[in-house]
Amino acid sequence: MTARRALLILHGKQALNEDVRNAVQRKRKHGWSLDVRLTWEAGDAQRLVSEALAAGHTQIIAGGGDGTLRDIAEALALAESDASLTILPLGTANDFARSAGVPLEIERALDLLDVPARTVDMGSVDGQLFLNMATGGFGSQVTANTSEDLKKVLGGAAYLFTGLSRFSELKAAYGELSGPDFHWQGDLLALGIGNGRQAGGGHPLCPNALADDGLLDISILPAPQEVVGTLKSLLEGGLGIDNLFVRARLPWVELKSAQGLDINLDGEPLNGDALRFEARPNALRIHLPAHSPLLGQSKRIG
Repeated sequence: MTARRALLILHGKQALNEDVRNAVQRKRKHGWSLDVRLTWEAGDAQRLVSEALAAGHTQIIAGGGDGTLRDIAEALALAESDASLTILPLGTANDFARSAGVPLEIERALDLLDVPARTVDMGSVDGQLFLNMATGGFGSQVTANTSEDLKKVLGGAAYLFTGLSRFSELKAAYGELSGPDFHWQGDLLALGIGNGRQAGGGHPLCPNALADDGLLDISILPAPQEVVGTLKSLLEGGLGIDNLFVRARLPWVELKSAQGLDINLDGEPLNGDALRFEARPNALRIHLPAHSPLLGQSKRIG
């Protein structure tokens, strides 16, 4: 039997992960020719994707967190290759994987290699592509300021801990968003633009997003007059914060902010006072569970 072939691009921090090693050996016993390459510094993921495609690989595995996944997905999409992507979620948050229903158990995640690929969208802004979500406001500040040591100890709960500890620092940012038949302006606490449903370690900013509808989900959390008091009362009353969001689903949206707005692009920082976000339909072939919550339109493509 001819072995099926894939390349695992593994974040360097996972080099000694015995569970990954055992799962790779298991797939090899099941007929897969599975090569492994490690990232060490910025740009490695993109370089390894290019080398893999040049060598004829048609299946790439992203082994790491949301940042690693974004880098590899972007490189594949920009290459306009027919190669497909499998997610091996090894990060702290794994926001896209969780939204998509990808198993967090390593062996089960690798088994998605045998599931037919589907086409999904990506988002683009300022020349960069993203798979999960672009976030702005307090949520992106929390993500940026959560230390690696805290994530090692608390896992995904580290983001919540950081958010609560910085509650007194909450401040609104002014923004104006415009798209087809949509316009909103005012002070906002949080902004989510994406194809995934959660960001920042599990915050469901875009709870109804689909990754294959050709559209970006937009979620805006306006800033109440009494910011801290209002949010505290909502938290104490059972997290009724969802009712405050303004939401839309658009092929593109332009964001303007006179003082500039810090954006977190699947872990990649971005700042600008005028940004245009666009959906890139069918930008990526990816192996997801058949009943993934993010799949609504796409067909299996083998």
